[in-house]
Amino acid sequence: MSGVLALVREDLRDFAGYASARRAQLIGNVWLNANESPWSSPADSGLSLNRYPEPQPPALRARLAELYGVAEDRLMITRGSDEGIDLLVRAFCRAGRDGVLIAPPSFGMYAVCARVQGALLFEVPLRDGDRAWSLDVAAMLVLLAQQPVKLVFLCSPANPTGQALSIAEIRELATAMRGRAVLVIDEAYGEFSSVDSASSLLDEFDNLVVLRTLSKAYALAGARVGSVIAAPALIAVLRNIAAPYPVPAPSAALALAALAPEAVAIAGKRLRTSLVERDRVAAAIRSMPGVIRCYDSAGNYLLVRFSDADAIFARLLAAGVVVRDMRANPALADALRISIGSPEENDALINALGAEAMGKVA
Repeated sequence: MSGVLALVREDLRDFAGYASARRAQLIGNVWLNANESPWSSPADSGLSLNRYPEPQPPALRARLAELYGVAEDRLMITRGSDEGIDLLVRAFCRAGRDGVLIAPPSFGMYAVCARVQGALLFEVPLRDGDRAWSLDVAAMLVLLAQQPVKLVFLCSPANPTGQALSIAEIRELATAMRGRAVLVIDEAYGEFSSVDSASSLLDEFDNLVVLRTLSKAYALAGARVGSVIAAPALIAVLRNIAAPYPVPAPSAALALAALAPEAVAIAGKRLRTSLVERDRVAAAIRSMPGVIRCYDSAGNYLLVRFSDADAIFARLLAAGVVVRDMRANPALADALRISIGSPEENDALINALGAEAMGKVA
C-alpha cells in the first residue's frame, strides 16, 4: 500500500465502520428500518426531525465543495473543526507509539486530542518577532527526521498568534513529510487572510489535509459545521470512523441558508468591516501606555502583551468587556487575545482600555 493510506493505522484501513440506517441511501415511502418515531415532534418546524439525518447531507456537501473550490469526494462535513481534528488523530495515531507535532503557542485542541488518544506530543515553538510570530521550519524538519510523528497540525492564520503561513512554507513541509507524515492546515480563519488556501496544493500532495469551518466568517459558531478537505481515500477512512449522524438536520438547513448568495454577500461585507476594524483597534491599542506589543494579525483577533495584563483584564471585565486570557500559557504570561467585534463593541473595548487613546486615534 502506498500514499496517504499507508500512514493510516493498519487496523483502520479496511474498517467499514457502523452501517447506519441512512448510510445505505435506500429509497422508499414507508420508513420502518431505524426504530424512529413515525410522528413529528410538536417542536418540529418542518425538518422531519423524527427521522435520522443524512450522514453527509448531499446539498450541503455540494455547496461547501463549491465554496472551497474542491471536488465533493475530497470533502467531509464535520461537527466544527474540532471533530475533524479528533478523527485525524484517531485515524493515524496508535497510543504510545505515534506522535502529533504542534507549534505552540497554538490552538489547544490539537494537544487535547493527542492526549485523549494517548498519542505522543512533540513541540517546535514559534519564533516571537517584533511584530509577528513565525514558524521554525528548519527545526520542524529536524524533529520530523528524528521522531515518530504521524500528524503535524498548523493553524493559518494561527490562533492565537495571528500569522499566516505562505504557500511556499506549506509546500516545503508537505514535500519533506511525503510518505512519512500528514500535514494538517487549519484554516478556521482563512477568510480573513490574503494568503491563498492550502487546498490549492491538494492535487500535488495526498498527505495534505485542510480544515475549514463556518463558525467564524459565516457566523455559525452555534451550528457546528466544519469540513475536512483531503484525498478521497482518506475521506473514506474518516467517514468510516466518524459518528453515524454527525450533521444535525437543523445545522445543515442553517448552513445552506447561510451559504445562499445573498447571505454570502452579507458575510463578505461584514468580513471587510472586520478587517478595517482590526486595523483601527490595533492602531488604538499600540498608542496606549502599558502596551508592550500588539502583534500583526491575519485573523479576526489581536494578540497583545501588556505590562500589567492582570490589571487590564480586570478593568475590561469591570466594563463588561470579555477578552481571552492567555496568561496560563508560559509563552504568553503577559498576553490577552482580543476578538474584533462590531464597531460599537470595539469602541467599548477602546474606551475601557483608555478614553485618551481613542482620542489619539480619532
